[in-house]
Amino acid sequence: MQQSTASPALRLTGLSCTYPGDGGPVHALRGIDLTIPKGTFTAIMGPSGSGKTTLLHCAAGLQVPTGGTAELGGHELGGMDETELAHLRRRELGFVFQSFNLLAALTAAENVELPLRLDGQPVDREETDRILTRVGLGQRAHHRPNQLSGGQRQRVAVARALVSQPAIVFADEPTGALDLRSARDVLSLLRELADSGQTIVMVTHDPTAAAYSDHVLFLADGRIVDRLNEPTAGAVAARMAVLVESAEQDKSDTEVER
Repeated sequence: MQQSTASPALRLTGLSCTYPGDGGPVHALRGIDLTIPKGTFTAIMGPSGSGKTTLLHCAAGLQVPTGGTAELGGHELGGMDETELAHLRRRELGFVFQSFNLLAALTAAENVELPLRLDGQPVDREETDRILTRVGLGQRAHHRPNQLSGGQRQRVAVARALVSQPAIVFADEPTGALDLRSARDVLSLLRELADSGQTIVMVTHDPTAAAYSDHVLFLADGRIVDRLNEPTAGAVAARMAVLVESAEQDKSDTEVER
C-alpha cells in the first residue's frame, strides 16, 4: 500500500443527504467526516439502506449533498457548476458500475476510448491497447460486449475508468453480477491498481471482496459506525452480522412504536 503525505485523494466534511419521505425526511447520510489517503483501497459496507451508494455518488460528484462538503483531489465539489463537474469527472476520476454500462455497438477498445472522445481529447490506440492488456484483454480489443463474458465486460469497464489516468476510481458493487472466478479477477486487478498508487473506493456487500481492501468502513443509518484495518473475510462478515442484526432490531422497534 502506497500513501502520500500530500493532500488526500478524498475528504468529506459534515456530509449529509436528506430525501423527502411519506413519513417525513429520510436521512441517507448524517454528517459524514472522512479522509481517504492517496494510493489506498477502501471498501464501504453496511446493511441495506445504510447510505453506501449515496455516499459514493456524493463523493464522486454524481449527486449533490444536502449539507457539508466533498473535496476530491483538492477540488471542492460544491463550488463547481455542472460543466466544471463533468470536466472533473472525466479527467480526475473513474467510475465502475455493477451493470458495466458499456455501449453494445462499440468494440471493447471503442468503449475504453469513449471518455476521451467525449472530453475532446486525442485518442492513442497504442495506449488503449496497453490498458486493455493490463486488464488481461489485449486480444479482445475488437470484440463487442455481447462477445465477451461478464468478467471480461467488467474488465473493459475498469479499463475505461483508467483511460484518463484518474486520481481516484470509484466502484459500485463491481463484482455483484459476476461469477466467483470473474469476481476474483476483477478484485485482484483493483488490488494491483491500489498497490501501484491508484486510489480505489469500492462499495460492496461481499466480505470476501472487502478483504481485498486496505480498510473497511461500516455504515449504519447514514453514519460511519466502525472501521476495520487489514480486513479478513471472516472479520468483515462478523462485524456485518452485528450491524445487520442491529438494523433489523431498530426496524422492529420502529414498527412497534407505530
